[in-house]
Amino acid sequence: MSARVLMIQGTGSDVGKSVVVAGLCRLAKQQGLRVAPFKPQNMSNNAAACAAGGEIGRAQAVQARAAGLEPHPDFNPVLLKPQTDRGAQIVVHGKPVGLLNAVDYTTGRARLMTAVMQSFQRLVAAHDLVIVEGAGSPAEVNLRTGDIANMGFALTAGVPVCLVGDIDRGGVIAALVGTQSVLDPEDSALITGFLVNKFRGDPALFTQGVTAIERRTGWPCFGVVPWMPAATRLPAEDAVSLSLGHSERTDCIRIAAPLLSRLANFDDADPLRFEPDVDFTFVPPGRPIPRDVDVVILFGTKSTNGDLDFLRAQGWDHDVVAHARAGGRILGVCGGFQMLGRHIHDPAGTDGPVGSRPGLGLLELETTMAGEKTVRPARGRCTLSGASVTGYEIHTGQSDGRALTRPMFQLETGPDGSRSQDGLIEGTYLHGLFGNDAYRRAWLGRIRCVADAALQYEASVEAALDDVAATLADSVDTDALFSTARRPSPAKPTAQMP
Repeated sequence: MSARVLMIQGTGSDVGKSVVVAGLCRLAKQQGLRVAPFKPQNMSNNAAACAAGGEIGRAQAVQARAAGLEPHPDFNPVLLKPQTDRGAQIVVHGKPVGLLNAVDYTTGRARLMTAVMQSFQRLVAAHDLVIVEGAGSPAEVNLRTGDIANMGFALTAGVPVCLVGDIDRGGVIAALVGTQSVLDPEDSALITGFLVNKFRGDPALFTQGVTAIERRTGWPCFGVVPWMPAATRLPAEDAVSLSLGHSERTDCIRIAAPLLSRLANFDDADPLRFEPDVDFTFVPPGRPIPRDVDVVILFGTKSTNGDLDFLRAQGWDHDVVAHARAGGRILGVCGGFQMLGRHIHDPAGTDGPVGSRPGLGLLELETTMAGEKTVRPARGRCTLSGASVTGYEIHTGQSDGRALTRPMFQLETGPDGSRSQDGLIEGTYLHGLFGNDAYRRAWLGRIRCVADAALQYEASVEAALDDVAATLADSVDTDALFSTARRPSPAKPTAQMP
C-alpha cells in the first residue's frame, strides 16, 4: 500500500507554502495519519542537520517536526545553497556533490530527478500521506524544461496540486488566474483547487474575489486563510522576510547583526527576538552597525571568505573592531566565528579563490578550509554556566590556535568554540544555542539583561505549529482538500545521475 499525495504550489515565492505545509502536516498528524513532508528541490542557506547524517532545508525540518518526525535527507533530496551571485553548492540526499553555476544547473537539473524520485518513493512506501511543497512558482514557464521542483515533478510523479496565492501582497486574482493562463494544459489539469493566503480582515469581504477566480479558472476554492500571527513564531526560511531596524526603546539591551550577503541559519536569532527586554536587529547593507549596541553577532554564512570581503566592503569590519576596543561584546557563530580569527586559509579553493586572507584578529585562532564538511547534531554543556545545550553543526573548515584553550562549550564530540580572556569576545560552531532556555538566560544575564523566565522557546514553536493547524482547520475545507490527495501514478523514466 502506498501513501496518498498532495502537492502545495504557489503563485510566487514567500506566499506561505512552507507554513501551509507545516500546518497541514500537524493537522494530519493530529488526525492519526502517518504523514511526511517532501520538497523535491529547495534553495536556501538555512539548513538543518539530520541525526542520520546529512542536511536539508530548515523549513523541511520544521515540517518534519510538525509531522512528529526527525529531519531526514529524503524530505528534501536536492538542496541548493547559494555561495556566489551565480553559483551554488548542490546537496543531494544530504551530501554535497559539487558546485554549479546557475546556467549549468538549469540545463542539467533534469538528471537529478532520479534522486528526487528515489526519496519520494521511499516516503510514499512508509507513510499514509505525503504533503509536497513546490519551490517558487509554476508560472515561471521559462524554467519549465527540466523542472524538478514544481509541475515537472508533479507530472512525473502523477500527483495533484493545490495552488496558493498571497492576497497580502496584492493582485491575488491576477496571480491565480494568470498562473493558469501561462501553464501548459497538461500541467494545469493537475491543479485541483486553490487557497487564498494571508487575508487581513473579514474573509466575507473577498467572496466576490473568490467567485471571480473560480469562474475564470474552473478551480474550486478550498478556503481563505487569515493572516496568522503564529507563523511569525516559526523559523523563517528566507532572509528576505527578516525585519530590519531598531525599536525606539531605551530600557532594553540592544543586539545587532550585520545582514551578510550569504547569511545562513539566521533563525539562530529567533529566540533572542522573542525576549521582551532584547532589541534585536539585522543591519542592512549600506548602514553602519550602531555604536550604542551592547552586542554584535556575526551569524553563519555559506561563504566565509566571500562574506568577509562583503563585511569589509560595507565598512562593518571597522565597526566590529571599534566595538570590541570600546569593551563591547561580540559573538561569532559558525562562519562568524571563523571571521573573528587571525587568518582564514583556503589551500584548495573550497570557499573561493585559493590563498589566505586576514580575519578580524579578535581571537587567536586560524581556520583552514577543507573539502570535508562537518554536519551533525550536537549536545553538551556551557563551560561557564554549566547549562546543557543541544544544537547542530554545519560547517566547512577547522579552526585551531591558543584561543581554543578557552572553549565556550564542552560537547560530546569535544570542546567547541572560544572565549577571549576577558570573556567579551566569543565564538562557536554550535547552531541553535539560543534555543536552549537555560543557556540563553545565563548568556543574557551576563549582559545585565533579565530574560523572560516564562519563555520556553521550543515549547513556543510547538504551540505555534498547533495554532497554525487550528487556523487551517477553521478556515480551510480540509476534508475537501485532503480528499484530492491520491496515490501517485508510476513515475516516468528519468535520466540517471552522473
